[in-house]
Amino acid sequence: MAPLEGFTRRGSIGCVVRAALSRAHLNPPHKGAHILRHSLATEMLRNGASLGEIGQVLRHQQPQTTEIYAKVDFNALRTLALPWPGGAL
Repeated sequence: MAPLEGFTRRGSIGCVVRAALSRAHLNPPHKGAHILRHSLATEMLRNGASLGEIGQVLRHQQPQTTEIYAKVDFNALRTLALPWPGGAL
């Protein structure tokens, strides 16, 4: 049901997200509005966006704030990994 007026309380979006997760029978470790930002950043990474671009979209003041999203891009991180000393495991 669409709201009849704008959101007036600080946690309104979080309540909407939690209700949607519940209806979808999803139980992620973090439930709230932040999951939308994290999902957007993750999808942008998968589609080739740079951390700088993601930071601009999410309006981060510091690059370090955006760096937390680098840990989820395992394929890109694998290209940076050094070979294991002494050969493969």
